[in-house]
Amino acid sequence: MECGNLKCFVIVRLILRITKNYKEYDTGKAIQTVDLMQNGYMMQTLLFNSCESSICANLLPKNGCINYYPELISPIHCSRLFDQLKQNIAWQFDEIQMFGKKIVTQRKVAWVADPNCSYTYSGVKKHPDHWTPALLDIKSKVEKVAGCQFNACLLNLYHNGSEGMGWHSDDEKELDCNAPIASVSLGATRKFAFKHKLDKTIYSLFLESGSALIMHAPTQRFWNHSLLKTKRLVLPRINLTFRVIRSKE
Repeated sequence: MECGNLKCFVIVRLILRITKNYKEYDTGKAIQTVDLMQNGYMMQTLLFNSCESSICANLLPKNGCINYYPELISPIHCSRLFDQLKQNIAWQFDEIQMFGKKIVTQRKVAWVADPNCSYTYSGVKKHPDHWTPALLDIKSKVEKVAGCQFNACLLNLYHNGSEGMGWHSDDEKELDCNAPIASVSLGATRKFAFKHKLDKTIYSLFLESGSALIMHAPTQRFWNHSLLKTKRLVLPRINLTFRVIRSKE
């Protein structure tokens, strides 16, 4: 865990101590859960505002590294970018293969990437659309904090809280397993969780509009993640996950 000063280290330790005994049930078994948002937004704000602007704490205890930047995009620009992406992206209903059958989800998706950067997940091959000015603007911002040049982006449009993403890891063969994956959120705040593949420990946080979550290697190897559904009335959300597709040369 890296932070700019002793104050940040003390706050992180305090948050983990407070939330260490929180329990959550999954498939009938008690599992250990650390919820950074157990007491609302206060903990998350304290944690991230206490770090140096160029250094942020690793939120995972082992086998990976994730960093959260709550205001990659300023609030004044979030609404404009959300509207531009919703109107200008060629959204399609997502299709997945499950038990040999093709299932169409309510969630909409788009695959935008450099030429020849096709991508296959859930048994369906995606061919890239062209970058838009809005996407290139966001891509430039997230590359600075991730320290990586991305060549592809998977976009998801969630219309309400009933739409989410089940447990999975982004470990498809086309992806550069050593490169980070950067997740940018616009619109509604939603709860995002990580579950360790072996001991099933869960760590969760809320992803705010304009934020960026950077998942560094080897996070995908040891952790699944999920966008949790909610019965609360929430507004639409657009999520952009920037990735590096391996060269076919």
